[in-house]
Amino acid sequence: MSKVNRVGFKEINKLAIPSIIAGIAEPLLSIVDTAVVGNVSFDSIEALAAVGIAGSFISAIVWVIGQTRAAISSIVAQYVGKNQLEKIISLPAQMIGINLVLSCILFFTTSFFATQIFELYNASGSVLEYSVSYYRIRAWGLPFSLFVFTVMGVFTGLQNTFIPMLISITGALINAGLDVLLVYGVDGVVNPMHVEGAAYASVISQFIMAFMALLFYVNKTPFKLFSFAKFHFEIKRLLSVSVNLFVRALALNLALYLANSYATDYGKEFIAAQTICFQVWLFFAFFVDGYASVGSIISGKLKGEGSQERLQFLVKDLCKYGVLVAFVLMGICFVFYNQIGKIFTSDTEVLEVFYMVFWLVIATQPINALAFVYDGIFKGLAEAVVLRNTVAVATCIGFIPTLLIADYFDLKLIGIWLAFTVWMLFRSGILFVYFKKNVTLLLKR
Repeated sequence: MSKVNRVGFKEINKLAIPSIIAGIAEPLLSIVDTAVVGNVSFDSIEALAAVGIAGSFISAIVWVIGQTRAAISSIVAQYVGKNQLEKIISLPAQMIGINLVLSCILFFTTSFFATQIFELYNASGSVLEYSVSYYRIRAWGLPFSLFVFTVMGVFTGLQNTFIPMLISITGALINAGLDVLLVYGVDGVVNPMHVEGAAYASVISQFIMAFMALLFYVNKTPFKLFSFAKFHFEIKRLLSVSVNLFVRALALNLALYLANSYATDYGKEFIAAQTICFQVWLFFAFFVDGYASVGSIISGKLKGEGSQERLQFLVKDLCKYGVLVAFVLMGICFVFYNQIGKIFTSDTEVLEVFYMVFWLVIATQPINALAFVYDGIFKGLAEAVVLRNTVAVATCIGFIPTLLIADYFDLKLIGIWLAFTVWMLFRSGILFVYFKKNVTLLLKR
């Protein structure tokens, strides 16, 4: 009976593999920026630190507003499970409109206060100047990014991860090519643009991704592009899920802000090394998140069907696959331990700090895998309150006290990554226990 009820390995990987490719394409945009900027001919450490600080803030904004991606994906998936898509024809269009308005407001307000924002990250001098310059260009891509996120949420809700993969791969390849071209320049053709070149490369690639998303949305979904009717009856639930995920993302980004702020305060070599560590961590997070995305996609559908047994099997299988992927990534990193740092910079001081802490970044991967899988499951079930409370507790009781204690003992980056380790232990542990005790309730409400 269990074999009949399981979501099959083939079905999981049909969704997971495109999702993994799409997922890792997103952090590749930042990784390419980091690697290219970290090897410029002058002010390489300052430029690397600036891209890390500004990139972290951009990620914070996109993650906060982009939580509607998970919300819309969950609701669409549940209507797929009920076979009632005709009831939400206008819902995605209304969410797209809301996201575009929010992203435009954020663009104008954050661009105006960019200097003050990055001073809060303890940036100063040329690091501050580069951060502000980079951000004010990158910020133009916010509406494009959030539009792409919403459309990707629609497609994953429809159980389609192939189209998000195509969009993400195209954006990553274009960004990589433009990065090299605009940052380093071409003699007699294109003048080198340093940090600003990396920002322009990202904005252009985001515009192209948005255009692709628009074409796919219009031609490959049953939903409207514009809706001037009164708000859909599900918009309240969608916004409720989104708001709780906003709060969760704020708590999540508080941890990221504190990590970068402390690293910047330790010195430019430390924030540069932290930038590399975080980019690698983020790359692995999105890699493992491919299976978490499957959890989000299928769990929403199973909730619509009311299939508790299949959901329990799904969670077990995804945890096994996620941890296996994490161990493979760990092995690769330990084999190429010294080579990885040199991809991003040749500065010996930065590399010394990086190698001192990178082993801990690698060691957290299996814990991260479990946390991401359960995150995906709870997003698919639209259990945003549980996710909100989990990250809030993990940040306030786990991350912040560990960071403060580690800073007191002058552990520097080791302390920051010990705090991240405790943070992920809290996140995975709380969701594991809650799911095990409340699985029946989760499907009913």
